[in-house]
Amino acid sequence: MPAQVTRHAGSFTVTSATPVLLYSDDPASRFAVQHFVDTLGQTSALRLHVADGGSVSPHAAIVFQLDPGAEVTQRGGYSLDVSPQGVRVIARTPVGLYYGGVTLGQLLTPNADRKAGVEVPALQIQDWPRFQWRGLMLDSARHFQSIADIEKLLDWMSLLKLNVLHWHLTDDQGWRLQIPKYPLLTKIGACRKAVGPDAALTGSPDKPYCGFYTDAEVRQIVQYAAQRHITIVPEIDMPGHAQAAIASYPWLGVTGERPPVGTDWGINTWLLKPDARTLKFVDAVMDEVMALFPSKYIHIGGDEAAKDQWNASPAVRAHMHALGLKNMDQLQDWFMTQVAEYLAKHGRTAVGWDEILHGNVPASTVVMSWHAPKGAEQALQLGHDVVMSTSPTLYLDHYQSDLHDEPPGRPDVESLEDVYDYDPVPSGATATQVAHILGVQANLWTEYMPTFARAEHAVFPRIAALAEVAWSPAATHDWHGFLDRMPVEFARWRALGVDYADSAFAPAFALQAGAQGTIDVALSNQAGFGAIHYTTDGSAPTLASMPYSKPLSLPAGRTTTLRAATFASDGFELAAPRTQTVDAAALRTRNSDQLDSCTNQVVLRLEDDRPLQGKRPVYKVDIENMCWLWKAAPLDEVRKIALTVGNLPWNFALWTDNAKVVKRPKATPAGEFQIHLDTCKGPLLATLPLAAATKTKLQTTLVATIPATQGTHDLCIFASGDPRDGLWAIGKMQLLKR
Repeated sequence: MPAQVTRHAGSFTVTSATPVLLYSDDPASRFAVQHFVDTLGQTSALRLHVADGGSVSPHAAIVFQLDPGAEVTQRGGYSLDVSPQGVRVIARTPVGLYYGGVTLGQLLTPNADRKAGVEVPALQIQDWPRFQWRGLMLDSARHFQSIADIEKLLDWMSLLKLNVLHWHLTDDQGWRLQIPKYPLLTKIGACRKAVGPDAALTGSPDKPYCGFYTDAEVRQIVQYAAQRHITIVPEIDMPGHAQAAIASYPWLGVTGERPPVGTDWGINTWLLKPDARTLKFVDAVMDEVMALFPSKYIHIGGDEAAKDQWNASPAVRAHMHALGLKNMDQLQDWFMTQVAEYLAKHGRTAVGWDEILHGNVPASTVVMSWHAPKGAEQALQLGHDVVMSTSPTLYLDHYQSDLHDEPPGRPDVESLEDVYDYDPVPSGATATQVAHILGVQANLWTEYMPTFARAEHAVFPRIAALAEVAWSPAATHDWHGFLDRMPVEFARWRALGVDYADSAFAPAFALQAGAQGTIDVALSNQAGFGAIHYTTDGSAPTLASMPYSKPLSLPAGRTTTLRAATFASDGFELAAPRTQTVDAAALRTRNSDQLDSCTNQVVLRLEDDRPLQGKRPVYKVDIENMCWLWKAAPLDEVRKIALTVGNLPWNFALWTDNAKVVKRPKATPAGEFQIHLDTCKGPLLATLPLAAATKTKLQTTLVATIPATQGTHDLCIFASGDPRDGLWAIGKMQLLKR
């Protein structure tokens, strides 16, 4: 939403014959206007053409003008005036013209299929960004994205007026940046063993997962981003998240041993050795980074540095004492300070995660705060500039709904509304402190996003909510107004090929037993927006289908295929149809998302590693405790229980959490599932041996007979064994009458 919008009487109709006049010979301004025209051509029936203003009359035209004396003075700002005589976009800088073109493109695409032209209401917009850092972090270390996909992402970011791509290039699981002086970083560090779903990407568990960006590719990306007024801020993570670097050059580590490039998700304990030789290596890497990336800011990590190896090393402890430091946190601060000061000598500013605040890093260092509110408050009190990047709200690896068709990710749900309602300004911050908040950023960690399609699903539409938080004045914040504007935005994204998630609008089905042999079905969606229409014959719902207004009462004695979709008021389909089978058996069936975890220690939604080709099951599982609860299970007349189970590889680094892993004794060599009544120590209802399931990599359905039990009871279901030897997960649980 623009900063200021004033409506006037009248309108102006834009057709493909409307001239677009540029009053500037600046190349960046020409690119901005041509990009506006090209994007409009993709998202509407309008085919406009750019001409030099020169002596051409601006009447009945779209005019872009670069004017150093323009009324809007804020950086990145512009004014956009629509009158019956035409449209005028004026800005002091090319970036202002670019963003003015983005807004004009939005005004011209509500009726994108109208070839006769688009009528734009007369208005005046004066607009500028609330924050100067409006960012998205892309993790290319865990999973690698192609140049073409990154360019698409940059284009789409620019249409939301985002201006920073924080590029996470190194981690335990991969080193993705070519450093000519240290060729093993990409020869060794850019490849890891294909574990879990990675094998589907390589084609075989025996073929490693590899990828890195050459110098030429990086320059291409940097230039592409700069044309769209996006700064690429590279991140070289240190001293932790460095296992790939140490696998390449073991002398960078403390032990001298060569670890494999990481295949485990979590916190690994391979840290860079904090000595002069390592700092010489880091300086050389930073020289290459600075040569490739013109950004003022260079991110140096600093997060999750597990200091087990440092503490165990006499040499590191001696070094710490020689420096007069009291503990390893201070030693990390010393190390990070050396790097930050090296960057400062070269005119750059270091950025670090808020763990860098253990000691006395330079005041010029920018703190990226993910521990909120503590990290931001501490940084602001110390006078640091801050980028707000709060976990979990702005961590896009958290899934966005609890629907079973949601892709893998981390709980809990961080919805579209959660992101929209995020306030970057910590409560109680003074005016002086607020001035140090550079902006806000969402982070896309890609452990569970092996493909770009998964990344798109995680980013869109939540990034639109973040974009409005970052750009628009706080006073314009309006969740319902935002929702009203989203259908047109979705239409633009569809035209551009953005594979966005419809999770916020997708119909959800809630079933419960009704009276006299019926099943009551309530329909809803997360956002509470749009009209839900449904069918009961399995056909795809349309706007002409029955509108949902109250819970449906369907017969339990036969099977009904209920399908529902959500539509905007103009008939635009907000969410694709979802399907629910409604019968008596449905009341006695639960998938893993409908079961509760026994302890909620480390719950994840994980993708199976089989089959290699085709759709793979997704399970919700506590990786530290293979235990589930079905609360208030209806056991009347139930004689058998069926479990559909899968087995996942263990590839998690728990660091200090290993002691919390729940191991249960096996009664048989292969292990078994046990089902207990009421509590996990209650009466044993059934034992389901896993011998058959261990013989296949695919899902297996196990069935056991149970004693006759009346009424509703909680059921506790757990697998024996140690999760670290192979993780058992439940895909589906069914209560059977025979």
